[in-house]
Amino acid sequence: MTLEAVRTHAGAVRVAGVEHVFGSRGTAVPALDRIDLTIEPGELVTLAGPSGCGKTTLMRLAAGFMRPTSGTITVGGHEVRGAGADRGVVFQQPTLYPWLDVRANVALGPKLRGVSKADRTARADEYLAMVGLTDFAQRRPYELSGGMQQRTQIARVLANDPDIVLMDEPFGALDALTRERLQGELLALWRATGKTVLFITHGVEEAVLLGTRVLVMSPRPGSIVFDEPAPFAAASADVAPSELRATPEFAEMTHRVRAAIG
Repeated sequence: MTLEAVRTHAGAVRVAGVEHVFGSRGTAVPALDRIDLTIEPGELVTLAGPSGCGKTTLMRLAAGFMRPTSGTITVGGHEVRGAGADRGVVFQQPTLYPWLDVRANVALGPKLRGVSKADRTARADEYLAMVGLTDFAQRRPYELSGGMQQRTQIARVLANDPDIVLMDEPFGALDALTRERLQGELLALWRATGKTVLFITHGVEEAVLLGTRVLVMSPRPGSIVFDEPAPFAAASADVAPSELRATPEFAEMTHRVRAAIG
């Protein structure tokens, strides 16, 4: 396999026949119903659906936080059997260490992997610059706004150089203006890094704006009922997201995604 083929292969995600059942007081609660899904390297796939449909369950299975009841998930051709450095997770609430400053939070992953202080500091500063937080590198997380904390969390994940980034409603707890700003920043980061991204959201417009593909899951037990490409993430390189939202094409796709959710 050539070096380019290895790189291309690394970001590929395959979900094959995945089902998951939770046990609750002796009663089986089916969460996922035979999910078959392929995410190609470099795609930014958004996943929407009603509350409780299994979106977060699917993300946690892909992250390796738990194993599916049946079926397999592979990342880069290797079956997911636990958490790994090839996958980075951005949660809805930032999970920063309050006793570390912003730079140290971002550099923590490389530090734990034995990267030299000079290299991990340089890497942290690179990603802090990408998320616009260079001037806040020595602040503690509690000195930052919610949006800035989330940008720090994204920088921390990217500093580990994962093949795929899993994002579980990362902007859901933010106010509307901050959320829109971070949506634009995420698209810029995705274009700059070429990472494979699976982005879970409750927001229909967010799903349509951010996704190169938009998926919709049915109510529990969740299955994929909608899977279509979307042009707006790529177009955002030349057209402001606010202008994209105002187009008839955006409104039409938003309507179809909302109808699929029901």
